[in-house]
Amino acid sequence: MSDYPITGFYFRLTFPLEFGVLDTSFKEVSGMSMEMGVEEIAEGGENRFKHRVPTGAKYQNLVLKRGLTTSVSALSLWCEAILAGGLSTTIIKQTVIVSLMNENSIPVKNWSFVNAWPVKWEFSPLNSMNNEIVIETLELTYDYSLVI
Repeated sequence: MSDYPITGFYFRLTFPLEFGVLDTSFKEVSGMSMEMGVEEIAEGGENRFKHRVPTGAKYQNLVLKRGLTTSVSALSLWCEAILAGGLSTTIIKQTVIVSLMNENSIPVKNWSFVNAWPVKWEFSPLNSMNNEIVIETLELTYDYSLVI
C-alpha cells in the first residue's frame, strides 16, 4: 500500500437489513462530516469577548444518490416503511457502512454511521425535454459516526 492520497470514486455501501447484509450501488455519497458545537457565554463585567465552550459533536445528514431502477429492493422497502408509516410504526435503525476501496476491491477506509434511518427520499424531476437518468436521493440521519 502506498502513501499516495486515496481516490474517492470507488466505494461501497453496506446496509445490514433484516434480510442479511445488503450491498448497494450509489453514484454519490455526501454529508460525511462532523463538527464540534460551540456555545458562547457572556461574563459579567467582561465586554471584550464571550467565552466559547464545546457543547458536543454535530453530524450532517448522510446523502446518498443513485440512478432509479425498476426493481424493488430491501433498501427501498425499508425507506418506504419508515417514511410512509408515519409514527404508527417502529423506526428500524441500521448501521450503514461506507467503504472506500482500493484497486483490488479491498477496503482501505471505512466509515460506520450508527443508528441511521431515512428522513428524506426524493426523486429528480421528470422532464420530457431532457434525456436524463432519474436520480433517487436518500437522506439518512444517524446518532454518530466512527472511522474504522
